[in-house]
Amino acid sequence: MAKLAGTGAKRGFLRGEETATDWPRAIASARSLADALPDLLVEANQVANTINAGWHGRRRAGSGENFWQFRPFLAGEPIKRIDWRRSARDDHLYVREREWEAAHTVWLWADLSPSMLYRSPLAPVPKRDRALVLLLALADLLAETGERVGLPGVRKPLADRHAAEKIAASLTHAKVPLALPDSHDFRRFCDVVLIGDLLDPIEDTLAWMRSVAATGARAHLVMVLDPSEETFPFTGRTEFLDPETGFRLTSGKAEEWKRAYTLRLDAHREAIRDQARKAGWTFILHHTDRPASEPLLVLHSRLSGRMEQETGGVFR
Repeated sequence: MAKLAGTGAKRGFLRGEETATDWPRAIASARSLADALPDLLVEANQVANTINAGWHGRRRAGSGENFWQFRPFLAGEPIKRIDWRRSARDDHLYVREREWEAAHTVWLWADLSPSMLYRSPLAPVPKRDRALVLLLALADLLAETGERVGLPGVRKPLADRHAAEKIAASLTHAKVPLALPDSHDFRRFCDVVLIGDLLDPIEDTLAWMRSVAATGARAHLVMVLDPSEETFPFTGRTEFLDPETGFRLTSGKAEEWKRAYTLRLDAHREAIRDQARKAGWTFILHHTDRPASEPLLVLHSRLSGRMEQETGGVFR
């Protein structure tokens, strides 16, 4: 759970959960990120397959090397476009169309800081695991359509069918689990997907958003919260702990804090949503007691729609 901005410390509010105050301990408490990733890759692949089952991505006719479809020849078109072999099968003339190809750069980032390990009894998975599943599943889907996928400051964007596996391997070598990635590599027309609880001090988050907007990139923010972070189900004497600083706060009657907390959370979230709206970005709220396929479908749809609007060949 989180202490929202203004306290100088990021997140907090855990009860009865194992926590850690630094990255090595956080990884150890989860049996290490390397141990968790194989299972998360399997889950990500299953989620991606669910989306792919009824999805054709952004496949359409255009310049490229792969066959797309045959269509009837239209009067006025150059005769050289006719596929004579296919046309010889019946009394109609047909044109062979190729699949449109235009590689696009998508930067993916998941907040893996210690507080993302939080999981209440109301959720089946920690926030970190859900964020990773969404990131890897999206990488898998984007790789299927030939997009260049990368991790800011960790892995350069490459078009690779095994992007999810390679990104997972790169994550195990990440030195510091930053909540917000460096925007140095972002360029105009690229897309940035940030998945995390977005509960850092609001000034830091808004400053990062402005720096990304200044590059000309378009971002898609996915706010991942445990359901208890919305409902604040705590009652009686409760100790709240910031897993990154070790700061502790005890309440004799936690239920008395509920209204002030929810108002502050709403204001925090609305500030981010409003900034995203002004920048023309997308914002998705996801709770870890809901299926991972829900935000992934929205993300994939918005990314695909965004890419189809671009013209002029290869995007940088």
